Amino acid sequence: MDKERALEEMMGKLGDFGRYQGFQFFLHILAALTAGLHMLSLVTVAAVPEHRCWIDGVDSNETIAAWNSSEILKAIPRTETGALDNCLMYNELNEKIPCEKWVFDSRYRTSSRAIEWNLVCDQRWRGAIAQTVYMLGVFTGAVFLGGLADKVGRKTVFCWSGVLQLILGVLVSFIPEYWSFLGVLFFYAIFGSAGAYIPAFVLTMEIVGASKRTACGVAFQCAFAFGIMLVAGWGAIIDDRQILQVVYGLHGLLLIPHIWIMDESPRWLWAQGRPKEAVDIVQKGLKCNGSDEVLDRAELVSKGKIESSKVTEEQQPSASTLDLFKTPNLRNKTLNICLCWFANSLVYYGLTLSTGKLEGNPYLITAVFGLVELPSYAAVIYFLDIWGRRALICSMMIIGGSACIIAAFIPTGTIISTVVVIAGKLFIAGSFAIVYNYSAELFPTVVRNSAIGLGSMCARLSGALTPLITLLDSFNPKIPAVTFGLVALVSGFLCCFLPETMNQPMPQSILDGENFGKGDTCFKICVGKSENVDVYTVEDKAAEVMVPLDDVEKKA
Repeated sequence: MDKERALEEMMGKLGDFGRYQGFQFFLHILAALTAGLHMLSLVTVAAVPEHRCWIDGVDSNETIAAWNSSEILKAIPRTETGALDNCLMYNELNEKIPCEKWVFDSRYRTSSRAIEWNLVCDQRWRGAIAQTVYMLGVFTGAVFLGGLADKVGRKTVFCWSGVLQLILGVLVSFIPEYWSFLGVLFFYAIFGSAGAYIPAFVLTMEIVGASKRTACGVAFQCAFAFGIMLVAGWGAIIDDRQILQVVYGLHGLLLIPHIWIMDESPRWLWAQGRPKEAVDIVQKGLKCNGSDEVLDRAELVSKGKIESSKVTEEQQPSASTLDLFKTPNLRNKTLNICLCWFANSLVYYGLTLSTGKLEGNPYLITAVFGLVELPSYAAVIYFLDIWGRRALICSMMIIGGSACIIAAFIPTGTIISTVVVIAGKLFIAGSFAIVYNYSAELFPTVVRNSAIGLGSMCARLSGALTPLITLLDSFNPKIPAVTFGLVALVSGFLCCFLPETMNQPMPQSILDGENFGKGDTCFKICVGKSENVDVYTVEDKAAEVMVPLDDVEKKA
């Protein structure tokens, strides 16, 4: 902690949230908006409308027969629920045969990748693979770009991602062939929903003060939800899938000005032995916040260089993702939180991507799915610093998982089914918001970006599996929802073994991360007061009260 004293005192002068932090936070949060928009773009661009077989002699290019006409009812078999079968029709011998051509319901959309490429019935897997490829792209971005941001800088990765998501977001709309489309989609996902979002979140956590970390962290999730609502809004307005994807891609323009007006993290610069740049940014922030204080630049730079020269191999510069698994306590926390990311993402995207299966206007349902997250986030902001991270994330995951299982046994298309699904989305969205802040508080500064990137990687892995799991409804419609729910229940229970981070100083080194929270579990609290091994002294804790970053865990 002694070696960080100069940095903490300098950052403490900025305060928790002034005009400077507010402006930088606004720049950062735009990445969450575009990430949400890109992540759910396939919901409209590759939408699968209700469909039935094309019946020669009844349907023609000029006239499509009504779905409830007597000719159609005689030509197409019914399902157990009484609806027209999507994939079968009768031949001249009154035998059921697969469709060769389809008629799509044009009430809500007449143009999409699924319509163009007939991604239905025996080709339905291609649509699921497209969504999976996108999630694998986000997974790849979380793996490589999260660690890269710890090495080359948060701003560098952020800005390059902004440029590339603009280019690839527009380019993908013009790809005419399926396999080439998947290739471009993969890289679009790397930079569209991972490359800018993760560095932006870490930048915010490293510049705002303790009292604002919870609100700012959860605000990222709110912006992501607004991105989902933008998907629905543009989808309802623009019918042509190519123009629609171009509009989605052009949202990358929002991130281009950041190249010139966004600052690098002073904490990252200091850790990299570049104290001069860190001091200059903090001085700029003080001026923007209206403070007349002038930092002793020469002294701070000198201290920064001395501190940098004291760093040994086991300290910050050499720390990597592998350090999260080298010691037992840190390894257990890492595996537990990775499962938490995995489970939250699985349920979140499982419910979000299932909007097309709910009865009603798909754009309205998608917008409601985004809107319903906002009260959840408001509750998280209010209760997170009252009940603590552990209690809230455990309860929300257990309730959300239970809602998934209950929904599986309620007839689809009913109001009760829709309400239960939306309730599940509300609770799982809240727990998903908490896991970002919880991860930032659990893991030490030297690998914080890598840890969040690892967690995000696990989330994207489950996101990639989600479309494939939904295909299991071909065997039994209950399998996907029950699977999502059980994973959430297991993870919610295991989160009880994670330490509480509320009002605890944030670990800095790998040693701090290993010692933090030893013996602190939900069950230990029930029996008696847990012994939380704290590597910080009382003086250190007092100093951290006025330090924005090390107190990330206090309020993050």
